[in-house]
Amino acid sequence: MRDAAVALLVQLIKTPSFSREESGTAALIEAFLNAHGATPHRRQHNVWAFSENFDAQKPTILLNSHHDTVKPGAGWNYDPFGAVLEGDKLIGLGSNDAGAAAVSLLATFLYFRNKPNTFNLICAITAEEEISGANGIRSVLPEFGKVDLGIVGEPTGMQLAIAEKGLLVLDGAAHGKTGHAARDEGENALYKALDDIQWLRTYQFPKVSPLLGPVKTTVTQISAGTQHNVVPDRCQFVVDVRTNELYSNQEVLEIIRANVQSEITPRSTHLNSSRISDQHPLIRKGKAMGKQMYGSPTLSDQSMMPFETLKMGPGESARSHTPNEYILLSEIDAGIRDYIALLSDFTF
Repeated sequence: MRDAAVALLVQLIKTPSFSREESGTAALIEAFLNAHGATPHRRQHNVWAFSENFDAQKPTILLNSHHDTVKPGAGWNYDPFGAVLEGDKLIGLGSNDAGAAAVSLLATFLYFRNKPNTFNLICAITAEEEISGANGIRSVLPEFGKVDLGIVGEPTGMQLAIAEKGLLVLDGAAHGKTGHAARDEGENALYKALDDIQWLRTYQFPKVSPLLGPVKTTVTQISAGTQHNVVPDRCQFVVDVRTNELYSNQEVLEIIRANVQSEITPRSTHLNSSRISDQHPLIRKGKAMGKQMYGSPTLSDQSMMPFETLKMGPGESARSHTPNEYILLSEIDAGIRDYIALLSDFTF
């Protein structure tokens, strides 16, 4: 299956698949599953398949990765869609994030598809991960029924990312009254916002994760005023909040609202932090294989999944979204081998 997986990855790289524009790569994945005897299902740009002899009495494991990419930035020395092979290195947009994980999980699914297992498998290669879009994994999870465990394919060097930071983006608005700047009148909304920003800058959430560290709040944008001699009656700012697994996004939102005077509006609250116990049977098996555990600072589709998940895949996170992105064929070999080893004879 390794050669077939690499051949599919080459096709995926050569087919642009920016978020919301993944029709071409969805068709390739659908055709790949068909060609290897599986029965694919598709909704919009999401493609998935169930293992044979699916038994609702057995626990179900979801294998998931994504096939959308960001747009290539400046600095590429290669055609981002060229799928150039130089020795062990395959260069191209989406090769590392997360094409290698996607094809490795597909190969793993096909390996187990007809085998007698103590669990069911679903393999879903989905869209819009890079934008946490509504038409990605979130839109098809109801089609899968009860899922007991997820393996999310992202570049982790095939190490065990057992926790992942969540994301909360907040729009703040401080309100005041206009007045002439030369006279002592009006209420300066900018000053009110600055008081709140100072609190956001210095407040330390008491629960600190040993894996992910503290909740981190960063004010990233601010806007106020219309002209130099008018006291502003409104000041808007944006806060980027990275949550650890010890708080839900809703809990963090409520703490912030209770301590600032500005109006705080979340853009969404569903991108929560993820955590799987280090004593989960899958993690214990991974540790027995020599894998290391860590907490991941980057967001993935784990945040959409209301069940335990492990993030694990070939490649390295530092290569993602960079010029001349690449994956090593040897990393794909190791990815398929280790996914299979992790699931072989696995029991909950």
